[in-house]
Amino acid sequence: MDSLVFLCARRLVSHESDFRRALTILPNELYPVLFSAAFLDSRTLVMRDLVAVWPFPVLSFQRLLAHLDHHLQHRPKGLPRKLCVQATILAIVTHLRQTLEEPDRGVRWRRCCLRVLDMMDLPDDDVHGGPEGMSLWSGTVALAKACLEVSKHQNEHLKRGSKRRKGPSGALEAPQPFGVEIRADLFVNSTSFGVLRDALQANATSLLRLRCRDFHAEELSVSSTVTLLDCLDACGVRRVDLRFNNLGLSGLCVVLPHLTRFPNLLSLRLPYSNVDVRRFVSGTDASLRRLAGHLGSLSGLKELNFGSSRLSGNLQYLLSDLQTPLESLELAFCSLLPEDLNYLQHSLHAPALRKLDLSGHDFTEALLQPLRQLLEKISASLLHLDLMECRLTDSQLDELLPALCRCSQLQCLGLFGNLFSTPALKILLEKTVALPHLRLVIYPYPLDCYITDHLRPPSGSGWFFEDAVDRARFTAAKAELCQLLVKLGRSDAVWTTNLPRHGAPDYFDL
Repeated sequence: MDSLVFLCARRLVSHESDFRRALTILPNELYPVLFSAAFLDSRTLVMRDLVAVWPFPVLSFQRLLAHLDHHLQHRPKGLPRKLCVQATILAIVTHLRQTLEEPDRGVRWRRCCLRVLDMMDLPDDDVHGGPEGMSLWSGTVALAKACLEVSKHQNEHLKRGSKRRKGPSGALEAPQPFGVEIRADLFVNSTSFGVLRDALQANATSLLRLRCRDFHAEELSVSSTVTLLDCLDACGVRRVDLRFNNLGLSGLCVVLPHLTRFPNLLSLRLPYSNVDVRRFVSGTDASLRRLAGHLGSLSGLKELNFGSSRLSGNLQYLLSDLQTPLESLELAFCSLLPEDLNYLQHSLHAPALRKLDLSGHDFTEALLQPLRQLLEKISASLLHLDLMECRLTDSQLDELLPALCRCSQLQCLGLFGNLFSTPALKILLEKTVALPHLRLVIYPYPLDCYITDHLRPPSGSGWFFEDAVDRARFTAAKAELCQLLVKLGRSDAVWTTNLPRHGAPDYFDL
């Protein structure tokens, strides 16, 4: 339920024409609730007025909007709303331009105290945001363009010399330093590379500076990737995510040495990097050893994702130089062999693993026993396990259940795309209901719910699709599972086939 103050704030911001006059008498303590109310109701003009005289050094979207979740969670627009975010950015650009031209502006009324705009942790509205949503990519472009606009205006202003003053010695005296730092997660591809590069290179002198925490890049060349990495602020980066970049072993060996300048790097994600050690060519062993050495130089690394890299039998060589244990390891569709899982269960990482993704492997034969042994080794720490599209059947699930039930801290279990019947899923529910922290299970459509004519034998990764499901049968099976959860006192747990809505939790959210 909303507070009386918030309800009054919504009423006040609805009168945009009168709001500016009210700002002259409103206490600073009301600015955060007014900002939240303006965001909720898309009062962009009010937001611009608020930001123009923001009385605090920090404006954090995440903190200011956290209590709006109950308003926004059922809206397809979601958060962030593009116009509201753009209004905030534009207000900052306008403030900086006016401060350059009129340094005494605002003294007679209010002076903006904003020094940090925190846009971290905003969700990516790329898929479901609709026309009012803002994707991480479009947000990055908007921020980069804003930085370049301020930098351009600043350079033009300095050339005109309109604000320079003579000091006592007769030399030109520079104006007092001021500016705003934007802290954000950035996403770039080949289309937006140029504008982000220019914005980052302008950081050294611009009044609007862009600082990155989580850096995501797709479809970039080796040289473009290195250029951007070298432009990022060294201390601020905690994650580098490079995917679909076709880097290969040789490209990764070029890129990874540039990551050593990030002392706080905790997460390195390299899915779809076109690494396939099965295609043995001259120099593969040497490149793999160099790559392992570069990984070993990242002393703070806690998360590593090599998804869709074909590492068959080489996991030990890849991870051998790491000096500290990983807490999150994602090896989906990596064509692992039994020796890879055997290495992992005896490695320094086993006691520390909190998240493990082994999706896309065939656990019907040689890999099943090593998987059971690995789960037993990591059972005390494991919070999240993904075994999706692994061709697991009822019989393999029955063999895995004892090891799964030992994972006492397990919170999330991903089993989508496997070959289970409704009775097997009910047994899984009954056996794992004793795991006190298990809150999310993503299960496959039961085999007995498929239309027989459409059911195909498992091939490839073993995926079965929703369009082949008999909706009536699946609705009945889903109701049985829900009723069983209630009967066993676990209505707090979510059992779902909705993979897009309930994706894997981020490592930093574990």
